[in-house]
Amino acid sequence: MHSPVPAAPAPAGRSAALWLSTIAFTVCFAVWTIFSIIGVQIKKDLGLSDTEFGLLVGTPILTGSLIRLMLGIWTDQFGGRLVYVGVMLSAAVATWLLTYAYDYPTFLLAALGVGIAGGSFAVGIAYVSRWYPMERQGTALGIFGAGNVGAAVTKFLAPLVMVAYGWTTVAQVWAAGLVVMAAIFWFGTKDDPELEKRRKAGLPHEPLSAMLAPLKKLQVWRFSLYYFFVFGGFVALALWLPRYYVGVYGLDIVTAGWLGAAYSIPGSLFRILGGSLSDKYGARRVMYWTFTGSVLCTFVLSYPATTYIVQGIRGPIEFTFALGFIPATIFTFVLGFFMSLGKAAVYKHIPVYYPGRVGSVGGIVGLIGGLGGFILPIAFGAMNDLTGVWTSCFMLMFVIVAVSLLWMHLSIVYMERRKVPELAGPKYFPEGDILGPVLPAPPGEGTTPTPAAAATGKPHITPVSSGARA
Repeated sequence: MHSPVPAAPAPAGRSAALWLSTIAFTVCFAVWTIFSIIGVQIKKDLGLSDTEFGLLVGTPILTGSLIRLMLGIWTDQFGGRLVYVGVMLSAAVATWLLTYAYDYPTFLLAALGVGIAGGSFAVGIAYVSRWYPMERQGTALGIFGAGNVGAAVTKFLAPLVMVAYGWTTVAQVWAAGLVVMAAIFWFGTKDDPELEKRRKAGLPHEPLSAMLAPLKKLQVWRFSLYYFFVFGGFVALALWLPRYYVGVYGLDIVTAGWLGAAYSIPGSLFRILGGSLSDKYGARRVMYWTFTGSVLCTFVLSYPATTYIVQGIRGPIEFTFALGFIPATIFTFVLGFFMSLGKAAVYKHIPVYYPGRVGSVGGIVGLIGGLGGFILPIAFGAMNDLTGVWTSCFMLMFVIVAVSLLWMHLSIVYMERRKVPELAGPKYFPEGDILGPVLPAPPGEGTTPTPAAAATGKPHITPVSSGARA
């Protein structure tokens, strides 16, 4: 009897790397979304139009997404500890300088710098993944991704500081928080084990061309579409829901804002569950759950308030179908739950398929996902203008998730048929026995006679599995 193989000891500093990375990402995400609060006062001070205000709020989201690819590559080359600290200090300087802006162009310029904080996601994903074995990376990355809750931190705390001391104090306090977090992170963490091994072996970092090579694969862009929906769509809804609740259900802005913040918190924390489920059941299965649940939720939420007239026996019968506030809120939160599971599952795929390129692949996937948070709110407004229907935002979300589900399923079927060519052939089903065999059994397969077959002289066809386990 063989004794079990002892598990490899955890590298020194692994827990600190995970938890300090998560806290640092929470602080960075709070700074990344700072304009959602202070932008309201800046809009009043400068007399901005809604379009100008939207561009101001969206600029950090845009820049924080665009820089994720290069930050991910630098993390693979130079290590996450150094790059992470550099990101926090750069964002802190830009956030402090925000207080010196005096007109719209200078505020936009400052917003470009504030957006650096959003690039921290690509750095943290690559850094944390290198501390954990493959079977535990889903849970670890799910915990790290829960730093999305920083958006709710800003929505809850920034209004209190702004009312008491003004929006400039908010920017200064958030900038100081980044500096303090950068110092804690630098002195509390170590370089990841892979970087240490490379340094001891005297190996140079890989060239940029090698880092970008995986981006030629269509699979990477398929993962990017998934993240465009689960992360970009999640951020877009967090920004859009307050306006939606006010326009559709007549809520006051304070109540609508709190509901938007409440949507962000569980939606971020359930990402941990998504990572754990991905480790236990597989990321592919979790993605099926995510897309199936999201298709159902967006379909229900897409249905506009409609009045029907039925020609009855005694005359026209009129009735109205409309999703009430409480059911709509429940479906929205369920949608956020499924999206959070998917956010973790997408990034569980990346270390499995591209273990040496988590930075570059994770960077481009994060880039496309972040662009969703910038593009979709603009698209929601355009859909309202074009259709005049409030639920058109969910119609657009339904189309995106339906396309994602179809593309994922067809890709999986294609990969399994390449791996097991027999899956492309005809299948045998037990139900067909009542009519007798329709197709001849393949040689040596499915022809084992059962006792019933031996008695009747009729062959019994053993069914062939219709697909590999997901």
